[in-house]
Amino acid sequence: MSILEPQTRFDRDPEETAEWLESWDGLVATHGTERASEIFDTIWSRAASQSVQIPKVTTTDYVNTIAADREPEYPGDEALEKRYRAWIRWNAAMLVHRAQRPEIGVGGHISTYAGASTLYEVGFNHFFRGKDHPGGGDQVFFQGHASPGMYARAFMEGRLTEEDLDGFRQEKSKEGHALSSYPHPRLMPEFWQFPTVSMGIGPLNAIYQAQFNRYLQNRGIKDTSQQHVWAFLGDGEMDEPESRGALQLAANEGLDNLTFVVNCNLQRLDGPVRGNGKIVQELEAFFTGAGWNVIKVLWGRQWDPLLEEDVTGDLVRIMNETLDGDYQTYKAESGGFIRNHFFGRSPATKAMVEGMSDDEIWNLRRGGHDYRKVYAAYHKATNLPAGMRGKPTVILAQTVKGYALGPNFEGRNATHQMKSLTVDDVKAFRDRLQVPVTDEQIEADPYNTPYYHPGPDAPEIKYMLQRRKELGGFLPERRHEHTQVELPGDKVYAQALKGSGKQQAATTMAFVRLLKDLMRDKKFGNRIVPIVPDESRTFGMDAFFPTAKIYNPAGQNYTAVDRELMLAYKESPQGQLLHPGINEAGSVAALTAAGTSYATHGEPMVPIYVFYSMFGFQRTGDNFWAAADQLTRGFIIGATAGRTTLTGEGLQHADGHSTVIAATNPAMKIYDPAFGYEIAHIMRAGLEEMYGDDDRPESERNVMYYLTVYNEPISHPAQGEDVDVEGILKGIYKLAGPLEGTEGRPEVNLLSSGVGVPWALDAQQKLAEDWNMAANVYSVTSWTELRRDGLAAEAERFRDPSTQRVPYVTQVLGENPAPVIATSDFESTQPDLLRQYINAPMATLGADGFGFSDTRAAARRFFRIDAESMTVRALEMLAAEGKIDASVPAQAREKYGL
Repeated sequence: MSILEPQTRFDRDPEETAEWLESWDGLVATHGTERASEIFDTIWSRAASQSVQIPKVTTTDYVNTIAADREPEYPGDEALEKRYRAWIRWNAAMLVHRAQRPEIGVGGHISTYAGASTLYEVGFNHFFRGKDHPGGGDQVFFQGHASPGMYARAFMEGRLTEEDLDGFRQEKSKEGHALSSYPHPRLMPEFWQFPTVSMGIGPLNAIYQAQFNRYLQNRGIKDTSQQHVWAFLGDGEMDEPESRGALQLAANEGLDNLTFVVNCNLQRLDGPVRGNGKIVQELEAFFTGAGWNVIKVLWGRQWDPLLEEDVTGDLVRIMNETLDGDYQTYKAESGGFIRNHFFGRSPATKAMVEGMSDDEIWNLRRGGHDYRKVYAAYHKATNLPAGMRGKPTVILAQTVKGYALGPNFEGRNATHQMKSLTVDDVKAFRDRLQVPVTDEQIEADPYNTPYYHPGPDAPEIKYMLQRRKELGGFLPERRHEHTQVELPGDKVYAQALKGSGKQQAATTMAFVRLLKDLMRDKKFGNRIVPIVPDESRTFGMDAFFPTAKIYNPAGQNYTAVDRELMLAYKESPQGQLLHPGINEAGSVAALTAAGTSYATHGEPMVPIYVFYSMFGFQRTGDNFWAAADQLTRGFIIGATAGRTTLTGEGLQHADGHSTVIAATNPAMKIYDPAFGYEIAHIMRAGLEEMYGDDDRPESERNVMYYLTVYNEPISHPAQGEDVDVEGILKGIYKLAGPLEGTEGRPEVNLLSSGVGVPWALDAQQKLAEDWNMAANVYSVTSWTELRRDGLAAEAERFRDPSTQRVPYVTQVLGENPAPVIATSDFESTQPDLLRQYINAPMATLGADGFGFSDTRAAARRFFRIDAESMTVRALEMLAAEGKIDASVPAQAREKYGL
């Protein structure tokens, strides 16, 4: 709505008001909008200081934020840019069109890039800095569905061939000349930097990327002061909670190195975003309230004389009142329809267009298609005036989805799903873009309409390449060369290998002690980035507060209530700990930014994200999937793990399944360690895998290690001299053989992980002392890694029947082992992952179902996973094989009260 709304406001002296308005108009006419804005701000402040009631305004009129007289000169060669912009549009559409030919039919999205082309091309030609720029280059999050446009530009630049374009969405059948459907760094590791098509994650990750750039700067690791983060988003995408959920972080931390460009085509994938409302105004209010600068680019230059002529304010009023659903309809109809239904709503506006033809009216552009208007917005976002500095900026650019593709596409609800054009559509598109392709070429094979490239010596191509050279090289581009790091030596891990001695400690504390030693390493420690959403004290990480400190670019400007305590809360611009607050999604975004710093910045950093295990993969699985796609490296620590270990908290906090969910992510190496020395070997192996000096290829280093740790104090034995490190890393090793005196007795194998290992040791003792039975105890550090090894062995045999590699767990237990009883503090699905690779009767015990509040002992007895349950189950299996009397299991049940 208009700020003043004169048609509804009571005015006790209209004549005096008219004099004030005349004075205001004179100021604008004489001194321009910039001076008028300065005076308006001054008057606004004076009114507020005198307690004059001022209306709270979070939206402005539905017009461009930057007035026409304040637009900078466009610096480029407009004619050359227009020509190759048309060719890129053409090639992007033909890439998708050709991919839909009957023998392929893999589809694609034509309309997103068609509508957003100008937004990207202004950036490519004048703003986006490549990695060879002296300042280090920008990070650009490209809108996922616009990927055909990025491929089309790379083709014009000579980075991709026609054969590559024809490999769109055919990543195996056209391997070597294949293009992923969307921005997928894992699939195209030399091209894409950021995965963005899982909508909502791109905006979130862009915010935390901008934060991490400042983090590197403030900690003195890299100068990122000239690097800018751009995120290209859709207005429909802004409905995702992740898209808006961290806006306050960007404002609170003053991230003026960040610009969101929201492509406001007013459409979701199936229809209008706000058919009965105005999404641009809604977003303006939302971003303004969150503390962002807002720049609206709604109308192209053809509207400027009409707005200047709007002395009655009727045109702006109609713009304010028109609903998004109607704006969408106008571009799907004719100029005559717009004349009648838009301009015809007021005699003044109807008179404005009397001298214009219907075609001229229909060709009144939206602002996102006017490269001068877009340039002005980008220029302001990257050269913020004094009053806008210290804030992130959002550019709300109004466009038409499917722009220039013709009436069958432009603004239609179905345009997102339309993947090919008719012959007539192609010809009309060609004519509009003036692409030198003949009717004969189009008609010869409608599904193989040719791409167009004028050749490398064409002035347009030379100009395009020169612009990119001056801006620092091509984008998108991903590089993985990085500073070499010296990993910690034996000394750092020595304490963890000694065990807990006479004291008991939870594996959480064993991990935290190791982390502290890693952070103290003089050559490597500063590269660790601890990330904790909240509850650092729950995990025992408050010990880091006074020394490593919590990162806050503003420092700590308040007097801390706990300042006199040894472990007082301490914030600093040089702080090492990232503390996103109660924000798991944001924490994964921080993990992703830090864990890909080796590629985005050439500086390896090692994020270690510690979280309440129940609120990890269950809550942010999609974010972890995007982290895997972005080739993130780092450690993920699910603390307070287990369904029965966290007493008293109840169902919502009782995690018995996160490891199972995590197993669906191929980039995760999942471990459930029991003792401190196991944690030490696993983390050391992880660091070596990610950044060791061996000759392992880069593609094998892009892993994340997920470790579960518990809050239950146990005794940690020291590492034995003959410890099986290979077994720890591969997933299983023998912790204890049969106890003395049970030699030759019926035998079972007890497999357990994490906090369940002491139960297995207790069961071994009970079997020996109460029933004179033998048992081997195996610590299963990773059920998932053992299963993956088994699946890999099967796949190898399928590809080559002569291959006879035996799965590792089968090797360890033997081809014909004793009965197996497997347990953990997770659901039975976890140990059951190994069933097909164990050639013996197997029983899996698990905490299946929802958790609840009770003591650990009661909960474990309820789920039948404790030592007594393992003992009875072992006896049942021995009885079933006829190795002991059939009455023994019943005696054991009675003895243990099962």
